Amino acid sequence: MPETHQPDPKRWTALIFIALAQLMVVLDATVVNIALPSAQADLGISDGNKQWVITAYTLAFGGLLLFGGRLADLWGRKNTFIVGLLGFAAASAIGGAAVNTAMLLGARALQGVFGALLAPAALSLVAVTFTDAKERAKAFGIYGAIAGAGAAVGLILGGVLTQLLNWRWALFVNIIFAIVAVIGAVMVIREPAEGRNRNRLDTPGVLLVSAGLVALVYGFTRADSDGWTAPITLGLFAASAVLLAAFVFVESRVAAPLLPLRVVTNRNRGGVYLSLGLAIIGMFGLFLFLTYYLQLVMGYSAIKSGLAFLPMIGGMIVGSTQIGTRLMLRVRPRLLMAPGFLLAAVGMAILAQIKVDSSYPTVLLPGLILMGLGMGTAFMPAMSLATHGVRPEDAGVASAMVNTSQQVGGSIGTALLNTLATSASATWVSSHLTSKADLKNRVFVNTSMVHGYSVAIYWATAILLLSSVLAFVLVDAGVQSGPERVDGDKSVDEDFAVPVIAH
Repeated sequence: MPETHQPDPKRWTALIFIALAQLMVVLDATVVNIALPSAQADLGISDGNKQWVITAYTLAFGGLLLFGGRLADLWGRKNTFIVGLLGFAAASAIGGAAVNTAMLLGARALQGVFGALLAPAALSLVAVTFTDAKERAKAFGIYGAIAGAGAAVGLILGGVLTQLLNWRWALFVNIIFAIVAVIGAVMVIREPAEGRNRNRLDTPGVLLVSAGLVALVYGFTRADSDGWTAPITLGLFAASAVLLAAFVFVESRVAAPLLPLRVVTNRNRGGVYLSLGLAIIGMFGLFLFLTYYLQLVMGYSAIKSGLAFLPMIGGMIVGSTQIGTRLMLRVRPRLLMAPGFLLAAVGMAILAQIKVDSSYPTVLLPGLILMGLGMGTAFMPAMSLATHGVRPEDAGVASAMVNTSQQVGGSIGTALLNTLATSASATWVSSHLTSKADLKNRVFVNTSMVHGYSVAIYWATAILLLSSVLAFVLVDAGVQSGPERVDGDKSVDEDFAVPVIAH
């Protein structure tokens, strides 16, 4: 029978530092976006290379997440957490001090490598630290709010730092976050001794899944720039399919797989990974379009554009820490996730109504609030279910799968929705153009852009609706208020989702 261990008396203090590290990783995906124009001008980065400031990070991060999760299970989550923090800080220092394009791109790739260590270690630390049902609900409410709102916080922070200081501080700020988190980790984080996975590292699995995910993420990046039918795009997608299929085959045969298939074939975890990944597709696309809309069409400054996202952040915090946390112990997770994604879809549909002359209070404000409330409510049970029923030695890779679904979803969302927006704008221009003079008319140009944004946001709305349906159909876990069934353990009720430390 499973046996429980005494809760760590410093667990809530530990959560502060774990959450701080997670915030750093999540916001770094967007904090550089607003700083990029300044960095490009300062370092003389070509238009062809500027995308690599973002892509270098996402490729390394998305491609190595499962490897990072496995190392957390092997080395220990606390050790991996600290190594990830120190490496991320060092990479940020190199990037902030960059004197040329190559130095900045190398630093961004290095950030991605250490982020892939840090993110799964952070989530699995929360999973193994909080074992009481009520405490687990609160902890994942906080963690889910940060995971969901971090990208929007990055837009605000990037604007403030770039406008008040310079673009380099969008990277240097990570050093402060990391140092504080490392000190806190050393002093207060106590990882349970049980649950290490000391099996030999599955090297073929590491190589196959890393190459497959890199090809997938890079394929969407090239689709955005070269088109969906370009030979390089199709080749990357084909290579990704072959590599990932080979990975699944290898994992089903080896004695100690990198990703035990039991982690993803579980109905609840699979439902979380799929529905959450789809929801992220819509959300990340929204960040991109609204940032351009606010600055290019409404004329907002970098700081004002970032602050415009505050209502969504507030909604996420309320949805995650108040609605999700309070109801998690009373209703099934799918009754939080499905309505949450549905509410976010309603908010997205409101945002799709933007026009050149739309006002912030009447269109953007209600849409952003509903988006935040919905995503916050859905994120909290999703984060908790990510480690639902996993064996302690699988906690790292199960956590890595959540981050992988988010990272791949973000990459797909940016590329897919940007392509849809560009195509819709071009179609609008071709059907409304009366003379070449129109192309110099600011109102005409803005109207074409906003039409493209609106069409893409409608598609994002549809994706969120699909995410809601999948969450309701696939996730069938019971109320999270008792002991869970651990994979392979038939002695405990599988309807419950609080982790135990089992020998």
